[in-house]
Amino acid sequence: MGKPLPLTDADGEVRELTETDFNLMRPAGEVFAELFGAEQSAEMLKPKVWRPRKGSPKVFAGIRLDAEVLEAFRAIGKGWQTRMNDALKERLKDHSP
Repeated sequence: MGKPLPLTDADGEVRELTETDFNLMRPAGEVFAELFGAEQSAEMLKPKVWRPRKGSPKVFAGIRLDAEVLEAFRAIGKGWQTRMNDALKERLKDHSP
């Protein structure tokens, strides 16, 4: 078996992989362990844990607001979108749509 062909050409295009290329591949865990150490490698390859989906997920709606309204909510700080959502919910309690 000779020297493997480069995976990319002068333009950076990846060539079609051959059976030999696949036979030379190793599991990511092995390669990461060599590059980053076993402990960091294990951490990087650990599955990400996401929070469960809500029963009623929020829906994106692009709306246009007066600048002063948006600035006022943003000035409150982090979580301003949630507070704006809560303010609209409160409004709906008192005024039916």
